[in-house]
Amino acid sequence: MTISNKNDSSTNNVKPLIKLLKDDHKKVKELFAEFEELHANKGSNDQKAELVNRICKQLTIHTQLEEKIVYPIAREELNDMDLMDEADVEHAGAKKLIKELLTMDPDDSHYDAKVTVLKEYVEHHVKEEEKYMLPELEKSDIAGEELVEEVLKFKEKHATKEETEATMSRSSTKDSTSKSSATKT
Repeated sequence: MTISNKNDSSTNNVKPLIKLLKDDHKKVKELFAEFEELHANKGSNDQKAELVNRICKQLTIHTQLEEKIVYPIAREELNDMDLMDEADVEHAGAKKLIKELLTMDPDDSHYDAKVTVLKEYVEHHVKEEEKYMLPELEKSDIAGEELVEEVLKFKEKHATKEETEATMSRSSTKDSTSKSSATKT
């Protein structure tokens, strides 16, 4: 467990951890804004697919690191199980949409709507997290520097893995679509 004594100020600085999490939130928000612009300007399906893959990759890594590293400690440190339970449910809803989007093509029915709903889920989740959970974590006595190191290692390890899986998922979907189209002709 990554909890330290409050008197040891060299290890309980949580601000860098919170900055990492907020930086992730900001990056995904920017990606969603790019998608909205692309959608409004009738961007190509290839551009949409590439951007949605990036969004899904970022969100997948972020949700995994929160669930595996941040949330277990937050559950121990914070006195708000409802907040943490809601975060879990929000993650589950986002993961369901991510999974669906990664198997879809941009010209599929409801593709843009699912991206929009995912954006709304994420915006709500981020608002709750930044307003309630992160300020409380900042007041806690967790070993922030140790968590930052753990989060950075996790992100490094999973960034390549997620990229490979997203590419494979997209290509296998296109392969099966191509085969199905070929058998129809």
